[in-house]
Amino acid sequence: MTTPLSISPPAPEKTSTKPASKAEDKSYQSVNPYDGKVFKTFEELTDPQLETAIKTAAKCFDTWRDTSFAERATIVAKAAAIMRENADDFAEPVTLEMGKLIDQSLGEVALSADILDYYAENAERFLATETLEPGSGEAEIVSNPFGVLFGVQPWNFPYYQLARFVAPNLMAGNVVMVKHAGCVPQCAIAFEKLWKDAGAPAGTYTNLLISHDQVNRVIDDPRIKGVALTGSVEAGKIVAARAGENLKKSTMELGGSDAFIVLDDADLEKTVKWAVGAKMNNTGQSCVAAKRFIVVESLADRFLEYFQAALMDLRPGDPMDKATTLGPISTEGALVKLLDQVEQAIAKGAELVMGGKRIDRPGSFMEPTILTNIQPDNPAFREEFFGPVALFFRVKDEDEAIALANDSDFGLGGSVFTKDVARGKRVANRIDTGMVFINHPTGTKADLPFGGIKNSGYGRELASLGIQEFVNKKLIRTTSIDDPA
Repeated sequence: MTTPLSISPPAPEKTSTKPASKAEDKSYQSVNPYDGKVFKTFEELTDPQLETAIKTAAKCFDTWRDTSFAERATIVAKAAAIMRENADDFAEPVTLEMGKLIDQSLGEVALSADILDYYAENAERFLATETLEPGSGEAEIVSNPFGVLFGVQPWNFPYYQLARFVAPNLMAGNVVMVKHAGCVPQCAIAFEKLWKDAGAPAGTYTNLLISHDQVNRVIDDPRIKGVALTGSVEAGKIVAARAGENLKKSTMELGGSDAFIVLDDADLEKTVKWAVGAKMNNTGQSCVAAKRFIVVESLADRFLEYFQAALMDLRPGDPMDKATTLGPISTEGALVKLLDQVEQAIAKGAELVMGGKRIDRPGSFMEPTILTNIQPDNPAFREEFFGPVALFFRVKDEDEAIALANDSDFGLGGSVFTKDVARGKRVANRIDTGMVFINHPTGTKADLPFGGIKNSGYGRELASLGIQEFVNKKLIRTTSIDDPA
C-alpha cells in the first residue's frame, strides 16, 4: 500500500501551546486547534520555483490533453483506490490540522474517493460529442480542455474541496495547480503526493505553497486559462476581479447562510435530529451548514426546547477520540472572530438563548450557541456565522418563512421540513438558492450539482455540470463547398 504524508511529530523547539502569532499566520503552518501546538512550518515557494512549476504544468498539458479518457481514468481511479486503502493515514492530518472529528474526517476521505471514481467512470459520457441537425451538411459540438487551471481552496474540507475541482478537470484533459489554505499544508502535500503515487505525469497536479502576491502573479500568467475559488465573499471579489481583468473564466463558491425551514406539519422529533447534524457537522464550519433556523410559530417553542437540549448534550474533547462529539474551531483566529460576531449581535439587540462563550479548556473550543430576536438592522441578520452558532427565527406561516429565507445576501443551499412532499417542492421552488433539500439538510454527493447564486457565487461543481465549466464547447460545421452561404 502507498502511504501518504502524515502529520510529523513536532520538534521540541518548534512546539508551542500558544496560538500562532499574526506574523506566523502568514506562513504555511500545521497547528493543532485541539491544544494549540505547532507541528510543522513550511516555506513558501520562491518566484523561480513558482515559474518552474507553471512551466512544468504547461508542458504537461501539451501531452495530457491528448491522452484518452481510458488513460486518464486509470490514474484517477488509482488515486481513489489509494485513498480508500489508506483512509486512516489521510484522515489523521485533517483532524490534527483543522480539528474535524475523526469519523467525519474518514467520511470526507470516502466522499473524495467517490468523487474521483465518479468522474473516472462518467467523464467520457458527459463530454461525448453532440451531433446537431443544421438542415444541410453536418454539425457537431466537441469538448476541448482549456489548459492549465488554478484553484484557490479552503481548509474546512481539505480533500473534498480538492477532489471536486480536480477530478472533473483532469478527466476533461485539463491540468490543475492549487493554492490550498495555509493552515492545512500537510493535507495539501498529501493530496499532491497522491497523484504522484497514482502515476500522474509531473505537472498534472501541482500544490503551490505561495503568498497572496504570488496568487495574483499566477492569475495574471497567460499560461493559466481558468480560475476557481472556494472561500469568503471578500476573497471571491478579489480573485474574480483579477480573473476578469485577464478575461479568464472563473467559478466562485463563496459560502452561505442556509435557511432550515420547519413547517407546521413537520415530524418534529426527526427534524430536530437533522437540525443538530445540519448545524454541527464539522463544528458548523461548512458553507452549507444550516445557519438560520426558521420555524413556524406553532412548533417554535418545542423545536427550540428540543434543539437546545440536543446541543447541550455535545461533549468537547480530543477530535481523534471517537467518543468526542464537539470538536474545536479550526484556528484561534476563527474562534476569536466568531466570539466577536456573537458579542456584536447581542450588543445590537439579539437574545442569547445558550452558549456564546469560549469553553474553558485548552484549544480553540466554543460553546454551541443559539441567538434569537435578531432584527434586520442587526449585523448578524446578514452575516455568515462559520461555526457552532445557530440563528433562530419564529414566523407565522409558510409565506413568511419563504420571505425570510430569501431575505439574505447569500443563495447557496437550504432545506424544508414537511410531511407533505408536494408542499415541500412548492416551497423549494420559491427559495432563491442554488440548492434546496426536502426533509434533509443541504448535503453533497458526487452525482448532485453543487453551487449557488447571489453572494454565494457562480458556477457549478460535481455531477454532469461540474465537468462542463472549463471546457471549450466547440462547434465544428461541415458543408459542401458548393452550398450557398
